[in-house]
Amino acid sequence: MGLGLIPGDHPLNLGMPGMHGTRCANTALTECDLLFAVGVRFDDRVTGKIETFAPGATVVHLDIDPAEIGKNKPVDIPIVGDAKAVLAEMLGLMQKRRERDAWFSRISRVKAEHPLRCPNGGLRPQRIVRDLCSLLNGSGIIASEVGQNQMWAAQHYCFRRPRTWISSGALGTMGYGLPAAMGAHFARPDEPVFLIAGDGSLQMNIQELGTIAQYAIPVRILVLNNRYLGMVRQWQELFYDRRYAFTDLPPMDFVGIARAYGIEGETVEAGEDVKSALSNALEHSGPYLVDFRIEREENVFPMVPPGAAIDAMIDPGAG
Repeated sequence: MGLGLIPGDHPLNLGMPGMHGTRCANTALTECDLLFAVGVRFDDRVTGKIETFAPGATVVHLDIDPAEIGKNKPVDIPIVGDAKAVLAEMLGLMQKRRERDAWFSRISRVKAEHPLRCPNGGLRPQRIVRDLCSLLNGSGIIASEVGQNQMWAAQHYCFRRPRTWISSGALGTMGYGLPAAMGAHFARPDEPVFLIAGDGSLQMNIQELGTIAQYAIPVRILVLNNRYLGMVRQWQELFYDRRYAFTDLPPMDFVGIARAYGIEGETVEAGEDVKSALSNALEHSGPYLVDFRIEREENVFPMVPPGAAIDAMIDPGAG
């Protein structure tokens, strides 16, 4: 939920931690001797097996809600207060105590050796997100639905500013993204707003295309369409021997549906057409929908198996 608070390309930004976080971030959390946690709740999707999370760290937990402190992860130093006020006061008290070159060197090496992978060939969702990031060059607002689309966006978009990532987070609210993108436009009318959606999530609130058309809301909708409830299917593949149940979705003509509402769009089936489609969406003066027919069984990696420590990541094909 804090993506963009520190620019994604800042050398001290290690990426998102947790179940679908970066190996660098998870390694840093596992090996650190001091963990300063600001406004977090130590959700199990971040910590993995709680007993193995930051095992050697002195934990400082800052939160405005005292009920959050110590609720999941025992802490050594609790601080109750507003993050902005507390951090501003702390800055005036900070002194450099010792060099950390060895730590920075260790983490930088892990970061260089284990980047997030973007597979080649076919129509890959990771490449779509990266091409969108390159096109917008730090501008714009990105909203997401829930599932694989949400994780690919969080992993592969380089957020450089706060409050440019609109996600329901751990609530897992399928159908959230489309109305959230509409609201983001009215909050930031001068910014381009893109929704990264899965075909399953989009259909939860697809009737809002009517509202978008009625008020000519210039939301650009990117459907990562694999005809699955993708994240559930991924779990069925990895942990249930591909016993797929109730995750296969029928073919859907999303561009046809959009045009029925009076919204323009296009279908993309090849990787070489991604950049032109994204440019078309950005340059179009009104709402626009792009139906990307991505590789059906593409998975979100790396991944920490449920109940495992966060440094026990699976990432087939990683170097």
